Amino acid sequence: MNYSDVIRGSFRRRLNRFAAEVEIDGRPEIVHVKNTGRLRELLVPGAPVWLEPSRNPARKYRHSLVAVEQRGVIVNIDSQAPNAVVYEALRDGKLREFGDVRALRREAVYGKSRFDLYVEGDGRNVFIEVKGVTLAKGDLALFPDAPTERGTKHMQELVAAVQAGYGGAVIFLVQRNDCRCFAPNAEMDAPFAEALAFAARQGVRVLAYDARVTPSSMVIGEPLRVDIAAHE
Repeated sequence: MNYSDVIRGSFRRRLNRFAAEVEIDGRPEIVHVKNTGRLRELLVPGAPVWLEPSRNPARKYRHSLVAVEQRGVIVNIDSQAPNAVVYEALRDGKLREFGDVRALRREAVYGKSRFDLYVEGDGRNVFIEVKGVTLAKGDLALFPDAPTERGTKHMQELVAAVQAGYGGAVIFLVQRNDCRCFAPNAEMDAPFAEALAFAARQGVRVLAYDARVTPSSMVIGEPLRVDIAAHE
């Protein structure tokens, strides 16, 4: 996926979940933050950031913060981007785990659940949840960076789909390219880590990929080792 007319700025401070103050060409400006997570390790004063201008003149803020640099690594923080990147990868046949994809749909409804993606291919009908990951400790990517009851519920819903005869998968897209392994952040959210481990035991596929990130783009990268057992 790509962004248009991205400009560079310098982070100053987070105002709330949705807004931050950055410096652009020496002037302070309030911008929209496209991620309501904590991002405390990333959004630090002085950090280089990249912003996409809004094409809607009615928008409250002129720019949206889409990426930040941490220790020389560009990290995409757009919480909507992982779904788009995984969709493009499936469409283009880049996720070999799903074989020959014959049908692909966003926002798929099953019972009272709504999953990010639905794939038909190689004799399996699979519901997929996509989770964006920005937090890293060394070369270990961790999710979540804040407690997520919604994430736990998604794991339970994937288990229900698998028990009904569908395929189920969760894909953790690490929105950076300096990690070698993914693990659930049990220290931050033990119920989610437990729900993920249980889902894996019930047949839900747990996959992680890194991403190739530039200030104006993000595409699927390489598969990462998934370490669930050590964090159960």
